[in-house]
Amino acid sequence: MTYDQQILKILTEAGERGISVQTLAKHVYNMNCTFFFQPDYEEIRAYVQQYLLRNSKSAQSLIESTGRRGYYRLNTTGSADALQMLLQFREEQEEKEEEKPQQDLSLDLFA
Repeated sequence: MTYDQQILKILTEAGERGISVQTLAKHVYNMNCTFFFQPDYEEIRAYVQQYLLRNSKSAQSLIESTGRRGYYRLNTTGSADALQMLLQFREEQEEKEEEKPQQDLSLDLFA
């Protein structure tokens, strides 16, 4: 999953209130940290900031500012793509919630 996809996924989860650039960068950083590799946080923060600024310029853009300084959200009113992404994410969440763990029906040997 690329940084762009991760940013959009996190913005989808954030909802209407939006999320700050710093918090979004931390989420992307944590999604990419592994036992063997730790990316540079400042590099990810700069990338996230540039991505948000680049993609929030027009009224038809996928991302918009919330009005608070440094907070962004998906543009669900002006962008059909953002609305479709939000609906797909909700469907995925509902499918995950429907999966139930199986009960352990094995016999206890020490009863």
